[in-house]
Amino acid sequence: MERIWLKSYPAGVPAEVGKLQYKSVGDLVDKKVVEFRDRPAFHSMGKTISFGDLDRMTRAFGAWLQSKGYGKGARVAIMMPNCLQYPVALYGTLRAGGIVVNVNPLYTPRELEHQLKDSGAEVIVILENFATTLEEVLPRTLVKHVVVASLGDLLGVKGLIVNFVVRNVKKMVPAFELPAAIRFNALLAEAAGKEMKPVEVGHEDIAFLQYTGGTTGVSKGAMLLHRNILANIEQMDGWLLSALKGEPGMIVTALPLYHIFSLTVNCLLMMQGGGCNILITNPRDIPGFVKELGKHRYNMITGVNTLFNALLNNSEFAKLDFSSLKLTGGGGMAVQKAVADKWKQMTGSTLLEGYGLTETSPVATMNPIDLASYSGSIGLPVPSTEIAIRDDNKQDVKLGEPGEICIRGPQVMKGYWQRPDETATVIGPDGFLYTGDVGIMDDKGFVRIVDRKKDMILVSGFNVYPNEIEQVVAMHPGVLEVAAIGVPDEHSGEVPKLFIVKKDPALTENDVLEHCKAQLTGYKRPKHVEFRTELPKTNVGKILRRALRDEKKPRKI
Repeated sequence: MERIWLKSYPAGVPAEVGKLQYKSVGDLVDKKVVEFRDRPAFHSMGKTISFGDLDRMTRAFGAWLQSKGYGKGARVAIMMPNCLQYPVALYGTLRAGGIVVNVNPLYTPRELEHQLKDSGAEVIVILENFATTLEEVLPRTLVKHVVVASLGDLLGVKGLIVNFVVRNVKKMVPAFELPAAIRFNALLAEAAGKEMKPVEVGHEDIAFLQYTGGTTGVSKGAMLLHRNILANIEQMDGWLLSALKGEPGMIVTALPLYHIFSLTVNCLLMMQGGGCNILITNPRDIPGFVKELGKHRYNMITGVNTLFNALLNNSEFAKLDFSSLKLTGGGGMAVQKAVADKWKQMTGSTLLEGYGLTETSPVATMNPIDLASYSGSIGLPVPSTEIAIRDDNKQDVKLGEPGEICIRGPQVMKGYWQRPDETATVIGPDGFLYTGDVGIMDDKGFVRIVDRKKDMILVSGFNVYPNEIEQVVAMHPGVLEVAAIGVPDEHSGEVPKLFIVKKDPALTENDVLEHCKAQLTGYKRPKHVEFRTELPKTNVGKILRRALRDEKKPRKI
């Protein structure tokens, strides 16, 4: 394969990542917390912790895990939004040799139970705001140790005020009973000064079980090995950090750290470069978010199109000082030209779009940092990465012709946890991962997405799978048949829409939506319901989602 994209690489970006510097992500952390000991590592709600603080607390967390018998290969679930406890649990688990299982804190009991049982997690670290969900499913899982965190745990005296407001004023902590749980701060106190034993973890060991729908609606864990993660960190280091011209990174982290984009590009990349993550716990509070931005001289920010658009439409955002901003990265969903153009006009920073999947750790392509303006492209393959554009017969198409985007590189996952059949459907014998996205590569190596081969719906950068929605809706006794598709949405890019054939004539749209609310987390919930007398099917009776999608496309005249 001729790697035509290399001629378009920015100056100084290597074609290959070379030999990995570290044995594991834990080894990377071990080295960096010493190298950057006095630098700020994370900032949240007015509190900054240094790399030295992070070293002390993650050692304590890791020592506690080991004291309970959880060492190499133990699965530790982390169910928290962006707060200081997250990196402590994350890096503590990895330094102790464990495997991190990231969990969306807004999951419903059904979703949480599936992920905990499937992963085999025996420890969970959870913010108290979401503990009622865990309480409901805990007896049906393998979890033996529960660590409960409060939002203010690591904020010092201010944390007492934060916890009082969250619990008593905003009433954001429903009552729960987890009698055997240990509090996060009690854990750190119990383990303070205990020795964390060194663990031999290598490139081929699993670092993360990062859950995704893959090609179907059943949520499955992508096995991201230490070498996958380390390679993607190196790829991003070589591609992005040169934009800082030697300055330490200060990156705005508004996307949740449990999402693979924010996890690698923000959290892990800043560990490599000695940078600081400014954690935004609630990015939906745009006025509060903008106020926080005004307190920092950040030089990097990442997000999805909807987030950038929301900031641009806040009048106070335009008044901020953007003179230190050197890099803006967009991913997770398509960046719209109108948003990118307005961002460049307001901030002076080009919004660089990248592309990847959970299965690629995640970054596979990225636009050059010297890009002058929005291009509509998802960029070039990053170092050590090959992109092939293939037809339905798995043959490469001619340059400029559309086909399925296929990715091969050191960041591609080992496979899906305990699902070899599913793995075989997406990773070919030649090591290429079939993404389900249809794209075109031009003669300079730039890739554009033109369509989606699979049925996945993309809601504000989160994958939503019709199979899962349909299975949930079909549980309602009033539903005979159901199909789910994605339809365009100005705010989220896409939202799920249901087409239903009633079993019970009295069934209403509100009945369906309330049922979904109890079973699906917010971004998966359908926003539109249309009742039909029948649904389009193949001659063997399979419902044709594509026919429903085609109905919704504007007709060409």
